[in-house]
Amino acid sequence: MKNFLPILACLAVLVGCGNNPQKQEDMKELQEVVGRKNFGPNHALMTVPQPCVMIATWDKDHNPDVMMAAWAGQYDAKQIVISLSKHKTTDNLELTGAFTVSFADERTVAESDYFGLVSGKQVPDKVARAGFTITPSPNVDAPIINEYPLTLECKVLSFKDGALIGEVVNMSADESILTDGKVDFAKLKPIVFDAAGVCYRAVGDVVGGAWDAGKVFTK
Repeated sequence: MKNFLPILACLAVLVGCGNNPQKQEDMKELQEVVGRKNFGPNHALMTVPQPCVMIATWDKDHNPDVMMAAWAGQYDAKQIVISLSKHKTTDNLELTGAFTVSFADERTVAESDYFGLVSGKQVPDKVARAGFTITPSPNVDAPIINEYPLTLECKVLSFKDGALIGEVVNMSADESILTDGKVDFAKLKPIVFDAAGVCYRAVGDVVGGAWDAGKVFTK
């Protein structure tokens, strides 16, 4: 699984397809798929869905900071990977070696988008400005944002060439999003980033059972 990094398309980077010289050069060499519109490799939409993950860290003054990222995915059974350019968050990671990851949901669209719009370097109290509260993680040196009901507590395993790999040491969930002791996405109501439409979308209805729907072809 480690040979495949499911790094999803980033909220912060939208590469234009119009008069981009690199785009035009790539299209010259591209063998187009007949019957479809061909975009080449330079575009925002790479892998869907793109989760809106909220990365929380402490800064040097022990202020909580949160940023939204969408290039994120599971790296191994207990590890996640997030692609990050230079941010206050990356400075914080170097200081603490820890972070938490939560998931934006329908109830927190405005606050989550705000955390992606504003840098903690310019607005160090942006968590409080959004009306959010924190609890220090008991397992890693990072804050838990109380208003996000599902949180992963993570230790930094490596951060090289923009790829942050973290070990999940604990997952905690508010009782409000559980059904029979399991996380219920219908109650969590997470959102995903639509890079093509430049918007957020709600996760949809159940359309089939995993390791079950395909059994119709095994009979």
